[in-house]
Amino acid sequence: MDPISAALLAALAGGAGGELGRQAWVGLTTLVRRPFTHGQDESAQAPAVSSGETELVRLQEAPGNVARAQALSTTLAVRAAVDAEFSSGLQQWHEQAKLVRTGDGDVHNTISGGTQHGPVLQGRDFSGLSFTTPPPPTIPEGETRSTQG
Repeated sequence: MDPISAALLAALAGGAGGELGRQAWVGLTTLVRRPFTHGQDESAQAPAVSSGETELVRLQEAPGNVARAQALSTTLAVRAAVDAEFSSGLQQWHEQAKLVRTGDGDVHNTISGGTQHGPVLQGRDFSGLSFTTPPPPTIPEGETRSTQG
């Protein structure tokens, strides 16, 4: 399982995503508070692994703290590695949480003033584009746009 993004955890802890984000955070809190199931028989010695509740509370206290978000992400990954039931629940939660618009990667495009000659793209994460647009027309020396026909 891919680790849960510290940025996603911090955004949700900080209230991003509105009601959907709040529900995602409550879902994670509920998941973390479930009892451990180590997937071993009771006589076997289970490794000492944090449930994640402490890290969850600490991040909620300071959602902008990247170190706390990373600590929660790491703890979730470790618990998922030793608790198959938790891992399954965390994967399901993560798929739903990725749908929450947290503001991560927002795009704000503005075009103002001047004249644009050729295509103008507005968006995010473009790569491998090429355009064959002719250059803008040139004005002969000594003329202005108002003296041209």
